[in-house]
Amino acid sequence: MKATSTFAVLLCSVAFAQQPKESDFYPITEIPIPEGVVLECGTLELLPDKVIAAGSRRGDLYTIKHAFGTPADRAAFTLYARGLHEPLGLSWHEGWLYVTQRSDVSRLKDSDGDGRADVFEVVSDGWGINGDYHEYAFGSRHDPDEAIWVVLCLTGSGSSKSDYRGWCMRVYPDGRIVPTASGIRSPGGIGLNHLGEAFYCDNQGPWNGTSSLKHLRPGSFQGNPSGNVSYELTDAIGSRPADPKTDSRIHNERERIPVYVPPPILLPHGKMGQSPAGIACDTTGGNFGPFENQLFIAEQTYSEVQRVYLEKVNGIYQGAAFPFLKGFGSGNVSMLMTPGGSLFVGGTDRGWGARGGKRFALERVDWSGKVPFEILTMSARSDGFVIKFTMPVDAKTAKDPSSYEMEAYTYLYRKQYGSPVVDQSKLEITKVVTSSDGRSARLHVSGLARGHIHELRAKGVRSKKGQPLLHPVAYYTLNEIPSRDTAR
Repeated sequence: MKATSTFAVLLCSVAFAQQPKESDFYPITEIPIPEGVVLECGTLELLPDKVIAAGSRRGDLYTIKHAFGTPADRAAFTLYARGLHEPLGLSWHEGWLYVTQRSDVSRLKDSDGDGRADVFEVVSDGWGINGDYHEYAFGSRHDPDEAIWVVLCLTGSGSSKSDYRGWCMRVYPDGRIVPTASGIRSPGGIGLNHLGEAFYCDNQGPWNGTSSLKHLRPGSFQGNPSGNVSYELTDAIGSRPADPKTDSRIHNERERIPVYVPPPILLPHGKMGQSPAGIACDTTGGNFGPFENQLFIAEQTYSEVQRVYLEKVNGIYQGAAFPFLKGFGSGNVSMLMTPGGSLFVGGTDRGWGARGGKRFALERVDWSGKVPFEILTMSARSDGFVIKFTMPVDAKTAKDPSSYEMEAYTYLYRKQYGSPVVDQSKLEITKVVTSSDGRSARLHVSGLARGHIHELRAKGVRSKKGQPLLHPVAYYTLNEIPSRDTAR
């Protein structure tokens, strides 16, 4: 009996040791930061000749050579500029390095080739600033129309005591500035998808029951009315929308406020971190693995990176968020996806705190070439979801409804800070049909709830090789339920 127990323990130990890890597929490489350099990395950009530009929240801007490949200690830092005001956006465009800082968008150039910027030009400073610590300005790279999208945090993250606080502005190379969207609270980062559309991450707080990824559609209201006083300054996006009713629900207030664009992704607080920040899109054509055109979100407090799949239903973005990679050294804020498939991640914990433990860090993530067994996409249907996998599944486990669990819940839409989880319900998965190639499963679900997160746990599903999912959980925000006419 004792021998049998020992043998069973050994078998379990071997099986556990063979379970794949995140690092098997996406190892993290630390880029050593030279002594004396304080790189509280708030923004990253790729320059010609594979040079990385990194902006520190302290106001310094560095260029980094040899940041790719190994050994990582070959990376060489050069001070490119100093004295900027907390740069949180970089974009290389037509020979200029554009910098979004608290007060403006400026552009820099090294005209004499000595490795340091010697030309500084203010492109636009068309918003207010009063010295409040929370008046951050995050800027995107140039979109297909040559605009930089700038999201402006509220004063103190809760009011608007400077012009256009709580707004998104578009800045063009000729200095034109266009008020674009209102309703922003406390952004942590901004980025473009593969189509050049702008998205940003807003953090939990007033009118944000939980943190979320939001779509910056021109003319839209993003949900927080605190900055709507600035409608007095412009008619660029129409008249001021009605204020939302507190203790309501997002899907109800959409009916009252037609310009309100609901968050495509609600990130459950405490489950998917609590401080989403920078955004990167995989446009590498497969160099970063199987997640082409999906978004990656830096998580500051938990020192992680999350993954997002988006789709449009009835003209509204929605989709699923998945865990992706943990174990970074500091609080992830900025990210840069390079064409060759390297994801650079910059971190800082000053003022916010982070699990990583280091005051600041710069790291690189590369795909090992091995494909993890993951939920690749999760798409809504009129009576459930279609789950696609990165590799063929074991038909027996994938067809079994007991391999899955699902619940729906949402958050109060209210003026108080954050919200508890509300309107929870357990959903029944009544039937599962797998595709002939074994790469997808159609889940028939009873009780879909519009405007709710649908949390899927697929712990019973195995690949054809018998592996469990690396991350068996997904969080789908169901803003719109497809009609039967469009269900597939």
